Amino acid sequence: MAKTTQRSARARLALAAAACAALLAGCTTGPDFHPPAGPDSVQISAQGPTPHPEAAIDLAAPWWHQLGSPPLNQLIGQALAASPTLAAAEATLRQAQEMQAAQAGATQLPRVDTSAGAQRQRISPSAQGLPGEGRSFGQYSASIGVRYALDLAGGNRRALEALGARTDYRRYQLEGARLNLAASIVGTAITQARLAAQIEALQAIVQLQDEQLHLAGERLRLGQAAHSEVLALQAQVEQTRASVPLLRQQHQQSSHLLATLAGREPTAQGLPRFTLDDFTLPTDLPQAIPSGWVRQRPDIQGAQALLHAATADYGVAVARLYPQVNLSASLGSQALTTGALFGGGAAVWSLIGQITQPLFNPALPAERRAALAALDAAAANYQGVVLEALRSVADALHALDNDAQALAAQAAADAAAQGSLQSMQRQYALGSASYLQLLSAQQQAQQIRTYLVAAQARRLLGSATLYQAVGAGWAGAQEPDDGS
Repeated sequence: MAKTTQRSARARLALAAAACAALLAGCTTGPDFHPPAGPDSVQISAQGPTPHPEAAIDLAAPWWHQLGSPPLNQLIGQALAASPTLAAAEATLRQAQEMQAAQAGATQLPRVDTSAGAQRQRISPSAQGLPGEGRSFGQYSASIGVRYALDLAGGNRRALEALGARTDYRRYQLEGARLNLAASIVGTAITQARLAAQIEALQAIVQLQDEQLHLAGERLRLGQAAHSEVLALQAQVEQTRASVPLLRQQHQQSSHLLATLAGREPTAQGLPRFTLDDFTLPTDLPQAIPSGWVRQRPDIQGAQALLHAATADYGVAVARLYPQVNLSASLGSQALTTGALFGGGAAVWSLIGQITQPLFNPALPAERRAALAALDAAAANYQGVVLEALRSVADALHALDNDAQALAAQAAADAAAQGSLQSMQRQYALGSASYLQLLSAQQQAQQIRTYLVAAQARRLLGSATLYQAVGAGWAGAQEPDDGS
């Protein structure tokens, strides 16, 4: 009766232990990660006819297509496929994915190993005080072993969760690099177009000033002009002519940069030469950006992934304070010959269960506090990235409005200069205006044209900056339904 009672008590104890183990196996230490709440909607008003308040941006579509330049679209496509920077980012992402797969295999599944061994021994009876000669023999063994660590506190699951979050971070880094590459190509192409137009206008101004200097020289020869007037005109001509090589150098550097961004040598042939006529100015741009749009940016998504990883790392540090259970088992055979190893050999087996509970380890509480500090740092970093993103959107919206006003003013000035030039041409044809007055009007028109070109380029760059600021142009960007 007493033995039956003891067996019943042991059975109940075993069931209780199994239930406790099953309960602990479903637990995961540390806080569960929840995406942080988004900021308030950004409402920034803009003056002028553009951008339109009712307009929207297709966040998932390649925004550079809105500029209406097929050569630009083709160049960006080639760059996205050939850029060594993107190739390095893709390789880093694959490395993170494989590390995550390795960690998943090491923690979620048991480890199974097989081993085989052979040894030669000699036994001497005289070593034990017995008569007889020594005997040599061989011993062979083969076994298979299984090891598994029970994740009672969820530390392994948290570690795998952290690796998954860091893999997401690498993915967002890759998407951000793609968008930055596209934005760099767009900015360089627009700059190249501006420089080409300004070089053309300056060269025309130089020709007009040369003509004016030639006339001044003739007037000086006839005694109708002072020598100082000729010198002043000559200084003006040379100063304008000196600006042309500087712009030409910048234009050449833009070509080299475009080739490098596209993954080619700086002197590669076949690259497009952009002019302002190659671009169409986007007009349907929003005046206010909902915060949900900004949260789609890859850098914000990446900062959120790092916050997720820091949260999981804190759970790993907490799990180390709980018991660790390791199970191992092996089954094998030993024999004196290889032929008998799998037939008449002696079977050997083992089953081991080990539990370890830290009692005094000053490092573990310090590691937990360090993980908590890292979590606070990741949260602060996320907040900083969000604020920086909102600042860039605010700057882009205000710049877009200011650039639109400046472009309208420069367009009006150009129209007035062209009208003045046409009036001067009519007066010159009628003989009521001198040739020098006509040259001055032509120079003024060309100079205003350089200002108009700069304003057009700034307006194009402002549009591209707004697209980049809201994180448009990648497949993971989805416009939220509620706009928050």
